[in-house]
Amino acid sequence: MTYPLALFFAAQACLTLALSMLSVAVGWHLYERTGDPFDLALVGLMQILPIASLFIVSGWVVDNVQRKHVLIVCAVLQAGVFLGLLTAIETDTFSRLGVFGLLLVMGIARAFYSPAGQAYLPGLVTDEKLSSAVALSHTIRTAGEAFGPFVAGLLIAWLDVGIYRVLGIMALVSATMYALLPSLPVHRLTGRALSQLLDGVRFIIKNPLVLPAISLDLFIVLFGSVMVLLPVYAVDILNVGPEALGLMRAMPAVGAVGAGVLLARYSNLRNVGRLLFVALALFAISILVFAISSNIVLSLVALFAYGATDMVSVNVRMTTVQLSTPDSLRGRVNSVNYFFIATSNDLGDFRAGSIAALFGPVGAAVAGGVMSLLIAVGGYFAFPTLRRLDRLTDAKQGRN
Repeated sequence: MTYPLALFFAAQACLTLALSMLSVAVGWHLYERTGDPFDLALVGLMQILPIASLFIVSGWVVDNVQRKHVLIVCAVLQAGVFLGLLTAIETDTFSRLGVFGLLLVMGIARAFYSPAGQAYLPGLVTDEKLSSAVALSHTIRTAGEAFGPFVAGLLIAWLDVGIYRVLGIMALVSATMYALLPSLPVHRLTGRALSQLLDGVRFIIKNPLVLPAISLDLFIVLFGSVMVLLPVYAVDILNVGPEALGLMRAMPAVGAVGAGVLLARYSNLRNVGRLLFVALALFAISILVFAISSNIVLSLVALFAYGATDMVSVNVRMTTVQLSTPDSLRGRVNSVNYFFIATSNDLGDFRAGSIAALFGPVGAAVAGGVMSLLIAVGGYFAFPTLRRLDRLTDAKQGRN
């Protein structure tokens, strides 16, 4: 691994950990101050709204500005949000409106940060090594999201609102590491401004690999997510306590990290198109097994498989999108992709929770598994170009 790549991953890990800790900390402190569960829903909404509103503009900025500078500005802006929350959540100066305003700023930073990072990464590695880099990047993100809540709980108990000072320092450390990265060439955009903004959308629509990859990601997450149902399963189906619930929440991350390490080691795979659809089918089957299981061990195994197969499909899809897209369009394409990922996660949780309220948790999980399997089978026949993809590097042929 080269020094710039290691530095990029270190910066990503630091900020990912801070963001995952934030979700726990701000939820805890906000509910402690107001006692209103609706405020917890607004926490997510404040961060999703800017992503949905700015994904066209953020992609243009990432493609028209030095991507390293975008990463630095976003990290510094997030550090400012963390330190602002320290004041807004203090008991004597508590401001509910201030908290939501800062979270809105955080959402704006995230709208630019994720596409910039995804677009910057291919510039640090060769096309042949990109699959391994994507696997490591997603593994780091998954590990940070899994480990962060545990660390946040300890820091809240130890420092209370002082946790935001720690998060601010972590974000500034991340910004410093991004500043040490090399600057990559910037492809100055030409043509009318409106056309530039929409070029990414046009490219996605016409590309026989990118549109299927993004579409599969959108629908498989929308219909397949079961994470929101885990507390209900723990209490009502499996009859286990909070310790087992913690294991259930950890298993998808453990499976994803394990698969990610293997993918980073063995990146030169063949028949990756068929591998993708096999992984999607196994992902759906793991949901169905979890849905009907009343045994905690079997449920844990199913959740492990859920995370591992999701990592395989994410790696193939993300690498395919990156290699299929010209560097001059990567910001705009990745911003659209990030918009679908971010919104489908929340909509997936809403879908699962709503169906569970109407038909029970088992019905919701079974419905999700069946829909995911239909998407996997339907996609296999609907997207022949993606299905026939042999090596990931073959996706480069779609750049033109």
